[in-house]
Amino acid sequence: MEDVQETRQIRLVAVGDELLTGPGDPRGLGWFGRVISKTPLTGVSLQHFALAVPGEGAEALSARWQEEADRRFGQGTENHLLIALNARDLQSATTSARSRLNLANILDRASQEGIRCLVLGPVPTLDDELNQQISELNRAWQDVATRRSHTYVDAFTPLVSHGQWREDLAANEGEPGQAAYGLMAWLVLHRGWYRWLGIREPV
Repeated sequence: MEDVQETRQIRLVAVGDELLTGPGDPRGLGWFGRVISKTPLTGVSLQHFALAVPGEGAEALSARWQEEADRRFGQGTENHLLIALNARDLQSATTSARSRLNLANILDRASQEGIRCLVLGPVPTLDDELNQQISELNRAWQDVATRRSHTYVDAFTPLVSHGQWREDLAANEGEPGQAAYGLMAWLVLHRGWYRWLGIREPV
């Protein structure tokens, strides 16, 4: 009798601000929907939940993620947490040390619960002065994640001078549109997504 391979049960909770829901994308997918649509599901049952709060920075995210995620995670499932960060901390004058601590708290609590994390860093804007601050915040968060052996996707560095990214933001009043979401999705897919989920990357 042939062995029947059991289907893996994965619950994926994504937390972050409104960019998780893809506002401004005429296809309604955003970056998260594009990533999910490119994820092969052979031998995998994947349930995904996007829990977005508009305008939310890292401190508010740190305070609310666990209660909301725990309601979606299961006892017999592989639980994954995607943390989509942004530059809201800079607007609230949160210190770099505090921003680092907020992410560290999320990752440490998740690790204690056996939850695997992927962190998507903040994306650049069209404001060069603001981008310098985002760059520093991005490096700080990347250091926190990598020190704890969690996957970190740096979206800032490859996009800050990317012509298509800047053109799309300029055409959409500074917000991502269809092309920009496509670039974000490509980075997530090619900077650790499949390895994080433990599935084979499609050829």
